[in-house]
Amino acid sequence: MKDNTRPPLACRGVNIAVSVILGVAVFAFIISFSIGLPIINRWFYYVQIGPLGLEEASGHTAAEIREAFDQIMDYLLLPGREFGAGVFRFSEEGAAHFADCKFLFVLDVAVAGASFGIIAIILALHFTHVVKISCAAGLSPAFWAAICALVVPIVLGGLVASDFDKAFEVFHQIFFPGKDNWLFDPRTDEIITVLPEQFFMNCAIFIGCGLVFFSGITIAADCIVNTKLNKKKRQYS
Repeated sequence: MKDNTRPPLACRGVNIAVSVILGVAVFAFIISFSIGLPIINRWFYYVQIGPLGLEEASGHTAAEIREAFDQIMDYLLLPGREFGAGVFRFSEEGAAHFADCKFLFVLDVAVAGASFGIIAIILALHFTHVVKISCAAGLSPAFWAAICALVVPIVLGGLVASDFDKAFEVFHQIFFPGKDNWLFDPRTDEIITVLPEQFFMNCAIFIGCGLVFFSGITIAADCIVNTKLNKKKRQYS
């Protein structure tokens, strides 16, 4: 018997294209949101002030360090803010590096917001039967996107474990090409005394854990949904 439920070729092409976009959006959201975890959770920095000995290293109180960190984060995330670092001295080159960082921070937030919006729109179109999300090997684009996102912490973990200093340097060479203003001199940019490499290593671990967690949730959710759908199909077959 002829299957009249099969969509015409043009519709299948649209569905495939939409599904690919969904997969890319899920991947971008998992990556950007995970990167944003140490950015939006300021407590992650606060709780490290004592264990990392930042008061002793800088000669400033925990309250002054928190105030400086908050001022920097406000500058990096909020529009119309001038750079400042509380009681910590900084140079023009140091401020210029944070200006470069601001672009990346805003870009990450923009990618997270845009990808989430795309996911929401495609899911709404799917559930209202305007489009149909295509699967590969019986699994959704979100599943495969999450699998790809899991590769990132594995690669990053390998680089960090092998040589964090080199990985840190390569990171800056990629995202700040041709610049060396990220090499802070504590005599002119005191803020570096409270932003040690160990803090950035901890940020990388936090991001990696986020990638594993959100990828795992996505994979588990997709498997649960597919299990329920297959069960319904068997009941009606």
